[in-house]
Amino acid sequence: MTLFSLAKKNVTGNFISYLLYILSMIFCVVIYYTFVSIQYSPEVQMGIESSNSLLNIFIGASVILILFVAIFIFYSNSFFTKKRKKEVGLFSLLGMRKKNIGKMLFYENMLMSVVAVMIGIVLGTFLSKLFTMLLLRMLDSAVEVGFGISPEAIINTSIVFSIITLCTSFNAYRLIYRFKLIELFQAEKEGEQAPKASLAPALLAILLIGFSYWLGFKSPSSKWEMMMILGSYLASIVLGTYLLFRFLTIYILRFAQKRKSSYYRGINIIGISQLLYRIKGNARSLTIIALLSAITISAISVGYSFYYTNEVQAKKEVPFSYSYFSPDKEIGNQIDKIIVSDSLHPVIGQIEIPVLNVEGEVTNPLLQDYLKEGPVKLVSETTYNKALEILNQDGIVHLSGNEAVGIQPLLTEYSSADYEGHTVTLKTPESEEKIRFSTMAEDRIMPWSYPDFGIVISDKLFSDLTKQLTPVSIASYKVEDEKTTKETSDELQKFAEGKNQLSTYYETYRGGLESASLNLFVLGFLSLVFLAATGSIIYFKQLTEAHEDKGRYEILHKIGVSKKEVSATIRMQTLFVFGLPLIIGMVHGAVILKMCSNIYSALIGTNLTVPIAISLSGYIVIYLFYYLLTINSVKKIVIQ
Repeated sequence: MTLFSLAKKNVTGNFISYLLYILSMIFCVVIYYTFVSIQYSPEVQMGIESSNSLLNIFIGASVILILFVAIFIFYSNSFFTKKRKKEVGLFSLLGMRKKNIGKMLFYENMLMSVVAVMIGIVLGTFLSKLFTMLLLRMLDSAVEVGFGISPEAIINTSIVFSIITLCTSFNAYRLIYRFKLIELFQAEKEGEQAPKASLAPALLAILLIGFSYWLGFKSPSSKWEMMMILGSYLASIVLGTYLLFRFLTIYILRFAQKRKSSYYRGINIIGISQLLYRIKGNARSLTIIALLSAITISAISVGYSFYYTNEVQAKKEVPFSYSYFSPDKEIGNQIDKIIVSDSLHPVIGQIEIPVLNVEGEVTNPLLQDYLKEGPVKLVSETTYNKALEILNQDGIVHLSGNEAVGIQPLLTEYSSADYEGHTVTLKTPESEEKIRFSTMAEDRIMPWSYPDFGIVISDKLFSDLTKQLTPVSIASYKVEDEKTTKETSDELQKFAEGKNQLSTYYETYRGGLESASLNLFVLGFLSLVFLAATGSIIYFKQLTEAHEDKGRYEILHKIGVSKKEVSATIRMQTLFVFGLPLIIGMVHGAVILKMCSNIYSALIGTNLTVPIAISLSGYIVIYLFYYLLTINSVKKIVIQ
């Protein structure tokens, strides 16, 4: 019998023992192939108008996915090989040469990997259609999705997993050379020593995490300060989380031991002691899981928030369906003709918005920092109110004399308190006018451009200023069903290119939708992978420990411990291992979201409640599934 035949016989004869590793491989192949096939999907490329964004996002995500899949497969492989140490030792004891044992393990891993890749590609082919339909649905695209096989995705997947398989197979080959015979037979008897409670590292964990949270709530005033905050935050949160699991949890478990009433109830003494002995060995994996959970929760929440608020954000950036400035009346008439001739989207409101650009100086230093970037944009009270009526908004203003209302700049958190009582000095070539803010308005009527400092003034003052300055006029139109004005928007963009400043709601809305949908899809896809992988890591770890504890539970059963009591301690240990990194990850994620809102201007003023609630709900449901699956699997090992 050849070594390859022996390897094949081992795989088929011990298929149940190898099944968990094979399923892990299949899962990774399915995920990667599905993702890559979407990247090459012609339907997706048709549904996305900016193909460059598709390519860049998918390439970046593919690299992350490859790294994570490789790490996960290596972890699964190490779990699998640890279970086989005793079997490998038996081959060596029976006189099989180390070189032949290594080759046999190499062939076994290659065989399982080839089977997993083939099955994964087949399953991924069916799943890719489902995920493609989901992405196109998010993009609000009417493109039909047909069933197809992507040769590019097959080649890409085969190359990636061939490299990973060669690495894991070589690692399996080295197994016999890395351990002595006695170590192979005693692999399942390896245990942890009782950890000592160290006060200094435990306190340091609290201080580092507290410091990182304090940094998360700071608003940087410069790019240099932002980089310093990010660097300090990452260092403190990573080290603090590791010290928390490595030392602080020991104090928590020691405290549980001192509560005699609960510690000696049932077999809690067994469950708490097992957690205490193994916390040192689990600290690294629990740290990784907690940090990955934090990143996943915050990333998917941010991604969903952009998707969830895209329409509202687009209306803030471009309040009207079409807005343009053109000093050429002939071009203006032609643009007007194109808009009016679109019978599918009749005009429901039209207005000319005269705007005065004036240099200004405000008494509030906070506003002055923003104002120094450019001129003040002045509009009259009547124009502002008429525009609000067309936009069906309620923020009508009433002004007299030198009263003024500030329009909240986009992507800022300014409030009425920042404006009320403060004055602005408007500087014209001939004079200076001092006006006083009565309040701040959130409703916008002009398309966004930076700097974005707008003020509504009284009709009389506006009329007086027009005698010294020439206003620019922004022609604005509101049409029905503006989210479907692709043809008209495209025609206007082609016609007006290089001739005037034109803003269309559709272009802004569609660009935001594509970007938000792609980011949400990729982040959601990666988050699903991270969730499944972190859940699987805990699952593998618990199964490994269950095999090691099987003999101990058999002894407990013989001395009269009931199955109900064993089940209770299994649930308690599993809840601790799943629940602690989940809770830590959720709190870390909330702080990361706060930090993102402080640093990233697009998140300022965005309500993240719904996105966060949906993200956390999905996360908890998936972890609950793994929790129940782990309990059931461990009970089968130690009870049955």
